[in-house]
Amino acid sequence: MHRLITAKIHSNPALFNKVLPTILRWRNTVSPSSLPYLNEWETLVQQGMDTALAKATEDSESARALRQSTPFVGILTPKERFDFLKKWKYHG
Repeated sequence: MHRLITAKIHSNPALFNKVLPTILRWRNTVSPSSLPYLNEWETLVQQGMDTALAKATEDSESARALRQSTPFVGILTPKERFDFLKKWKYHG
């Protein structure tokens, strides 16, 4: 799903501007155990779009853990997300 999100952001870089506000909003609502992930995402986002998106699609244990608290929600429309999940379930 993050590859699809990354492609969408690359085609419309203004979407990346939604990520940091999501992180900041979540700081007040997530469980304390999620804060280290939010802190890492914030650092990555502050390092720039390419750095954050590279981590979002990286095939590593740390990236998989980070994606469990992804701040990229809202980038895909509900229909795009549903279509992806339907294809993923069919091919998975």
